Amino acid sequence: MKDLLGKIHAEIETFKTEAESLTEKGVKAAGARARKSTLEIEKLLKEFRKVSIEESKK
Repeated sequence: MKDLLGKIHAEIETFKTEAESLTEKGVKAAGARARKSTLEIEKLLKEFRKVSIEESKK
């Protein structure tokens, strides 16, 4: 679970960096990377939900 949390945190940081590049610097390619990052965050959060539910059943 800690590994999963680390992955989520890292992906959120990636999203923040890319989103800032897009909004503050106007780097259009950063927008695509930020959108890709949101998809990865979504997958990781779904996995967290699954693992969390399994842990609560123990």
